[in-house]
Amino acid sequence: RQYTESDEERHEEFMRGFLGKMLFSGDEALKKSSVLSGGEKMRCMFSRMMLLRANVLLLDEPTGHLDLESITALNNSLVNFKGTVLMGSHDHELIETTCNRIIELTPNGIIDRYMTYDEFLSDDKVKELKAKYYA
Repeated sequence: RQYTESDEERHEEFMRGFLGKMLFSGDEALKKSSVLSGGEKMRCMFSRMMLLRANVLLLDEPTGHLDLESITALNNSLVNFKGTVLMGSHDHELIETTCNRIIELTPNGIIDRYMTYDEFLSDDKVKELKAKYYA
């Protein structure tokens, strides 16, 4: 099938709509990556990952440069994500609402539990393991 001008228009319309959902409106969608702020770069990278339809995401402090509205959108997206997310974060709320397995790497072993973050923090067996592994 030959690529037509109509295909190009639909592609541009889709991309502008997608970027609009990621809070890039109007001419902001045409910005070069070198002039983007930290938060805009993060949203741009998340957009690319979503367009690639990956089934595994590896995220390191994903909320670091995001504003509250972007953090909320990311949180909702991660809750609905059907794949696997490996994430390191200091954002308690993000971990609590998106994670169902907590793995803590300690100097003397690994604590691996299928539970929410708040359950992990209050679990007596986890506390015993932490005392042992951090001694």
